[in-house]
Amino acid sequence: MEKIKRTAIVDLLKSSDYGKNVCVKGWVRTKRGNKNVIFIAVNDGSTIKNIQIVADATKFDENLLKQITTGSSVCIFGVLVESQGSGQTVEIHASTIEIYGTADETYPLQKKGHSMEFLREIAHLRPRTNTFGAVFRIRHNMAFAIHKFFHERGFFYFHTPIITASDCEGAGQMFQVTTLDLKNIKKSANGEVDFSEDFYGKPANLTVSGQLEGELAATALGLIYTFGPIFRAENSNTLRHLSELWMIEPEMAFYEIDDNMQLAEDFIKYCIRWALDNCSDDIKFLCDMFDKELIDRLNFVIANDFVRLKYSEGIKILEDAVANGHKFEFPVYWGTDLAAEHERFLVEQYFKNPVILTDYPKEIKSFYMKQNDDGKTVRAMDVLFPKIGEIIGGSQREENLEKLKKRAAEMNVPDKDIWWYMDTRRYGTVPHSGFGLGFDRLILFVTGMANIRDVIPFPRTPKNAEF
Repeated sequence: MEKIKRTAIVDLLKSSDYGKNVCVKGWVRTKRGNKNVIFIAVNDGSTIKNIQIVADATKFDENLLKQITTGSSVCIFGVLVESQGSGQTVEIHASTIEIYGTADETYPLQKKGHSMEFLREIAHLRPRTNTFGAVFRIRHNMAFAIHKFFHERGFFYFHTPIITASDCEGAGQMFQVTTLDLKNIKKSANGEVDFSEDFYGKPANLTVSGQLEGELAATALGLIYTFGPIFRAENSNTLRHLSELWMIEPEMAFYEIDDNMQLAEDFIKYCIRWALDNCSDDIKFLCDMFDKELIDRLNFVIANDFVRLKYSEGIKILEDAVANGHKFEFPVYWGTDLAAEHERFLVEQYFKNPVILTDYPKEIKSFYMKQNDDGKTVRAMDVLFPKIGEIIGGSQREENLEKLKKRAAEMNVPDKDIWWYMDTRRYGTVPHSGFGLGFDRLILFVTGMANIRDVIPFPRTPKNAEF
């Protein structure tokens, strides 16, 4: 007899090849029945949907059937038949059942509701739930869509370093990388740590961004993007913060701010359309279970042109709202960095459209952003979304060497740490732009989940590095 190869459940559920002998392997979600017939729901992770296995209880060993419990893994051979019940189109009538691994009564994912807090405590098992299976399949599809979008537009995927020797953003919230013996730190005469014997011979950290190195690549390859992990040692326990996260950072030579804004809009619409077209079952499940407005919100972003709004105009709108009685938790004035509540007001209540806010005060933005002629603002841009606020941040980069050097000095960025970055302005400088999209925030928006810790497999947050 020819050996039957395993077929993924996602493919079996699309099949109408009734009467065919098939093999399915997966984990038991539920088992019910009586002394004559047993119904087993099996899932293999390829889809949120289970396939029903129908077994004639009189033809199988009683001890074997007792071992088929929620969480156990099985290999089942049988005949694919048209289902007579509701909820599925096909089912398998089992001829043989093999148990790969049993799961006893301590298996924590029994058929009942579980809180998100509890599931975070068992992050090694939570991908087996419907919720996290859906989230992580969507996460995969978003990563695929990102690479596809940029590849189709002539971008090159560029790998920037995870370990960096400086904090060029000046934020100071970086994780240090060292091979020094922490129990025996050598110090110089003035009491400072002697890094001469450290692996790199100087202080080194995990990166907070691949942007600066990405700019180097853009001045050689034209269009590049990075997609990798970044790290922020920010002691924050909010619903929107992680200490280990993933970023997509395209950098484009010869792009000015308007080109940058259009690319950002096209990019995020492409990703959301991909999710709706390719993750419909998972998105529908999450919509039904957690966020009834999810699908409408995703379609809302795709259907509407993003409003281009200058920061000063946005501040005026917010100040008028306050004057007319609207209450904000945080104050509104020219020069402040807008809070999420301000951003969401502009998107959800005033324009009822996604918004790209531009031309921010230079004092609240980084040294590398191109300065406007007014001397007060820079060509920054933030893409603002409903529910989440800022989802993309970017700018046209300052290509003028003297202006860049002066601004870096004003913001206390040491020239010795960025001499290589300055070389791109010395040798064939060009107008160029770029932006950063927090991948985990994108997944948060597409899935409708409430907490960013629930869209990454193993979240890293203050006092939490389990698994």
